[in-house]
Amino acid sequence: MNQHPGVLGRKLGMTQIFEEDGTVVPCTVVQSSPMVVGKRTKDKDGYDALLLGIEPAKAKHTSKPVAGFFKKAGVDPLRVVREFRCPADFAAKFEVGQKLTLDQIFEAGQFVDVQGVSRGRGFTGVMRRHNFKGAVSSHGAHEYKRHGGSIGTNMTPGRVLPGKKMPGQHGNKTCSVLSQRVVKVLPEDNILLIRGGVPGARNGLVVVRGATRRASAAS
Repeated sequence: MNQHPGVLGRKLGMTQIFEEDGTVVPCTVVQSSPMVVGKRTKDKDGYDALLLGIEPAKAKHTSKPVAGFFKKAGVDPLRVVREFRCPADFAAKFEVGQKLTLDQIFEAGQFVDVQGVSRGRGFTGVMRRHNFKGAVSSHGAHEYKRHGGSIGTNMTPGRVLPGKKMPGQHGNKTCSVLSQRVVKVLPEDNILLIRGGVPGARNGLVVVRGATRRASAAS
Protein backbone atom coordinates (compact mmCIF):
# COMPACT_ATOMS: atom_id res chain seq x y z
CA MET A 1 0.00 0.00 0.00
CA ASN A 2 1.26 3.45 -0.95
CA GLN A 3 1.82 5.38 2.28
CA HIS A 4 3.71 8.30 0.77
CA PRO A 5 2.16 11.73 1.42
CA GLY A 6 -0.29 12.92 -1.19
CA VAL A 7 -3.18 15.23 -2.01
CA LEU A 8 -6.55 15.25 -3.73
CA GLY A 9 -7.09 17.73 -6.53
CA ARG A 10 -8.69 18.64 -9.84
CA LYS A 11 -7.15 18.16 -13.26
CA LEU A 12 -7.44 21.50 -15.03
CA GLY A 13 -5.97 20.39 -18.35
CA MET A 14 -2.59 20.34 -20.04
CA THR A 15 0.03 22.94 -20.91
CA GLN A 16 3.70 23.05 -21.80
CA ILE A 17 6.75 24.75 -20.37
CA PHE A 18 10.23 25.31 -21.72
CA GLU A 19 13.34 24.20 -19.87
CA GLU A 20 16.58 26.16 -19.89
CA ASP A 21 17.97 24.18 -22.82
CA GLY A 22 14.83 24.85 -24.87
CA THR A 23 13.24 21.44 -24.35
CA VAL A 24 9.44 21.50 -24.48
CA VAL A 25 7.90 19.63 -21.55
CA PRO A 26 4.20 18.66 -21.77
CA CYS A 27 2.57 19.03 -18.36
CA THR A 28 -0.72 18.24 -16.71
CA VAL A 29 -2.02 21.02 -14.45
CA VAL A 30 -3.45 19.84 -11.13
CA GLN A 31 -5.02 22.30 -8.70
CA SER A 32 -5.31 21.36 -5.05
CA SER A 33 -5.93 23.24 -1.82
CA PRO A 34 -6.67 20.47 0.69
CA MET A 35 -7.70 20.86 4.31
CA VAL A 36 -7.19 18.37 7.11
CA VAL A 37 -10.67 17.36 8.32
CA GLY A 38 -9.68 14.35 10.42
CA LYS A 39 -6.88 12.10 11.57
CA ARG A 40 -6.43 8.40 12.19
CA THR A 41 -4.02 7.21 14.84
CA LYS A 42 -2.51 3.82 15.51
CA ASP A 43 -3.67 3.84 19.14
CA LYS A 44 -7.31 4.47 18.26
CA ASP A 45 -7.75 3.15 14.72
CA GLY A 46 -4.85 0.76 14.25
CA TYR A 47 -3.14 2.85 11.56
CA ASP A 48 -2.07 6.42 10.85
CA ALA A 49 -3.74 8.54 8.19
CA LEU A 50 -4.93 12.03 7.32
CA LEU A 51 -8.43 12.82 6.04
CA LEU A 52 -8.16 15.56 3.43
CA GLY A 53 -11.06 17.46 1.91
CA ILE A 54 -11.45 19.98 -0.92
CA GLU A 55 -14.14 22.31 -2.27
CA PRO A 56 -16.69 23.91 0.09
CA ALA A 57 -20.14 22.30 0.15
CA LYS A 58 -23.51 23.88 0.83
CA ALA A 59 -25.23 22.82 4.02
CA LYS A 60 -28.39 21.79 2.13
CA HIS A 61 -26.31 19.40 0.04
CA THR A 62 -24.73 17.75 3.07
CA SER A 63 -26.43 14.82 4.80
CA LYS A 64 -26.95 14.98 8.55
CA PRO A 65 -24.38 12.27 9.42
CA VAL A 66 -21.73 13.96 7.27
CA ALA A 67 -22.63 17.40 8.63
CA GLY A 68 -22.25 16.00 12.14
CA PHE A 69 -18.78 14.73 11.29
CA PHE A 70 -17.66 18.15 10.06
CA LYS A 71 -19.28 19.89 13.04
CA LYS A 72 -17.43 17.62 15.45
CA ALA A 73 -14.18 18.34 13.62
CA GLY A 74 -14.88 22.07 13.78
CA VAL A 75 -14.55 22.69 10.04
CA ASP A 76 -16.96 23.74 7.30
CA PRO A 77 -18.44 20.96 5.13
CA LEU A 78 -16.41 19.98 2.09
CA ARG A 79 -17.61 18.22 -1.07
CA VAL A 80 -14.88 15.60 -1.44
CA VAL A 81 -12.99 13.81 1.35
CA ARG A 82 -10.33 11.14 0.95
CA GLU A 83 -8.20 9.23 3.42
CA PHE A 84 -4.43 9.17 2.92
CA ARG A 85 -2.41 6.69 4.92
CA CYS A 86 0.95 8.09 5.96
CA PRO A 87 3.69 7.67 8.58
CA ALA A 88 2.87 8.80 12.10
CA ASP A 89 5.58 11.48 12.13
CA PHE A 90 4.15 13.07 8.98
CA ALA A 91 0.57 13.07 10.30
CA ALA A 92 1.77 14.66 13.54
CA LYS A 93 2.87 17.78 11.64
CA PHE A 94 -0.71 18.81 10.85
CA GLU A 95 -3.78 19.60 12.90
CA VAL A 96 -7.46 19.27 12.05
CA GLY A 97 -8.65 22.40 10.25
CA GLN A 98 -5.21 23.21 8.86
CA LYS A 99 -4.78 23.86 5.15
CA LEU A 100 -1.95 22.15 3.36
CA THR A 101 0.24 23.83 0.78
CA LEU A 102 1.70 21.84 -2.07
CA ASP A 103 5.30 22.74 -1.23
CA GLN A 104 4.83 20.99 2.13
CA ILE A 105 4.31 17.70 0.31
CA PHE A 106 5.97 17.87 -3.12
CA GLU A 107 9.10 19.34 -4.65
CA ALA A 108 10.29 19.80 -8.22
CA GLY A 109 11.97 16.69 -9.58
CA GLN A 110 10.07 14.32 -7.32
CA PHE A 111 8.27 11.36 -8.85
CA VAL A 112 4.58 10.78 -8.10
CA ASP A 113 1.83 8.28 -8.83
CA VAL A 114 -1.42 9.80 -10.14
CA GLN A 115 -4.78 8.06 -9.91
CA GLY A 116 -7.95 9.15 -11.66
CA VAL A 117 -11.05 7.94 -13.51
CA SER A 118 -10.46 7.61 -17.23
CA ARG A 119 -12.76 9.33 -19.69
CA GLY A 120 -15.84 7.27 -20.42
CA ARG A 121 -16.37 6.37 -24.08
CA GLY A 122 -19.54 4.37 -23.70
CA PHE A 123 -20.22 1.10 -25.49
CA THR A 124 -17.56 0.74 -28.19
CA GLY A 125 -16.51 -1.89 -30.70
CA VAL A 126 -13.37 -3.99 -30.73
CA MET A 127 -11.49 -1.68 -33.11
CA ARG A 128 -11.68 1.26 -30.73
CA ARG A 129 -11.72 -0.66 -27.48
CA HIS A 130 -8.95 -3.19 -28.20
CA ASN A 131 -7.28 -1.71 -31.28
CA PHE A 132 -8.33 -4.57 -33.57
CA LYS A 133 -7.29 -4.31 -37.19
CA GLY A 134 -10.69 -5.15 -38.62
CA ALA A 135 -11.69 -7.55 -41.41
CA VAL A 136 -10.57 -7.42 -45.02
CA SER A 137 -12.66 -5.36 -47.41
CA SER A 138 -11.98 -7.35 -50.58
CA HIS A 139 -12.46 -10.88 -51.99
CA GLY A 140 -16.20 -10.75 -51.55
CA ALA A 141 -16.28 -9.71 -47.90
CA HIS A 142 -19.11 -7.37 -46.99
CA GLU A 143 -20.87 -6.07 -43.86
CA TYR A 144 -17.97 -7.31 -41.73
CA LYS A 145 -15.35 -4.57 -41.86
CA ARG A 146 -15.35 -3.64 -38.17
CA HIS A 147 -16.26 -7.01 -36.66
CA GLY A 148 -14.07 -8.97 -34.28
CA GLY A 149 -14.06 -12.26 -36.16
CA SER A 150 -14.41 -15.71 -34.65
CA ILE A 151 -14.79 -15.70 -30.87
CA GLY A 152 -15.14 -19.36 -29.93
CA THR A 153 -13.96 -22.88 -30.62
CA ASN A 154 -15.62 -25.84 -32.31
CA MET A 155 -16.12 -28.97 -30.18
CA THR A 156 -13.54 -28.50 -27.43
CA PRO A 157 -14.37 -26.76 -25.18
CA GLY A 158 -17.32 -25.63 -27.29
CA ARG A 159 -17.77 -22.27 -25.65
CA VAL A 160 -16.37 -18.75 -25.57
CA LEU A 161 -13.45 -18.57 -23.17
CA PRO A 162 -13.53 -16.01 -20.33
CA GLY A 163 -11.65 -12.79 -21.01
CA LYS A 164 -12.24 -12.79 -24.75
CA LYS A 165 -11.80 -9.29 -26.15
CA MET A 166 -15.22 -8.17 -27.32
CA PRO A 167 -17.27 -4.96 -27.64
CA GLY A 168 -18.37 -3.36 -24.38
CA GLN A 169 -17.99 -0.48 -21.95
CA HIS A 170 -14.83 1.49 -22.67
CA GLY A 171 -13.23 3.85 -20.16
CA ASN A 172 -14.79 5.26 -16.98
CA LYS A 173 -12.48 3.13 -14.86
CA THR A 174 -10.11 4.00 -12.05
CA CYS A 175 -6.56 3.77 -13.34
CA SER A 176 -3.12 5.05 -12.40
CA VAL A 177 0.04 6.29 -14.04
CA LEU A 178 3.23 5.62 -12.11
CA SER A 179 6.46 7.54 -11.66
CA GLN A 180 5.49 10.84 -13.28
CA ARG A 181 7.94 13.65 -12.59
CA VAL A 182 6.86 16.85 -10.84
CA VAL A 183 8.05 19.64 -13.11
CA LYS A 184 7.09 22.63 -10.99
CA VAL A 185 5.24 23.43 -7.77
CA LEU A 186 3.35 26.74 -7.53
CA PRO A 187 2.13 26.90 -3.91
CA GLU A 188 0.84 30.48 -4.20
CA ASP A 189 -1.59 29.34 -6.91
CA ASN A 190 -2.20 25.83 -5.49
CA ILE A 191 -0.91 24.42 -8.78
CA LEU A 192 1.12 21.31 -9.44
CA LEU A 193 2.67 20.69 -12.87
CA ILE A 194 3.21 17.00 -13.63
CA ARG A 195 5.09 15.80 -16.69
CA GLY A 196 2.96 13.92 -19.22
CA GLY A 197 -0.70 13.01 -19.18
CA VAL A 198 -2.78 11.66 -16.31
CA PRO A 199 -6.12 9.82 -16.37
CA GLY A 200 -9.38 11.71 -16.46
CA ALA A 201 -11.18 14.55 -18.19
CA ARG A 202 -10.88 18.23 -17.36
CA ASN A 203 -12.08 19.04 -13.84
CA GLY A 204 -11.82 15.35 -12.95
CA LEU A 205 -10.70 14.30 -9.49
CA VAL A 206 -7.15 12.98 -9.24
CA VAL A 207 -5.11 11.64 -6.33
CA VAL A 208 -1.40 12.50 -6.40
CA ARG A 209 0.96 10.60 -4.10
CA GLY A 210 4.67 10.05 -3.84
CA ALA A 211 5.81 7.31 -6.20
CA THR A 212 6.24 3.81 -4.81
CA ARG A 213 8.94 2.89 -7.33
CA ARG A 214 10.91 6.10 -7.68
CA ALA A 215 11.22 8.77 -5.01
CA SER A 216 13.72 11.31 -6.30
CA ALA A 217 14.73 13.04 -9.52
CA ALA A 218 16.54 10.96 -12.08
CA SER A 219 16.30 13.20 -15.11
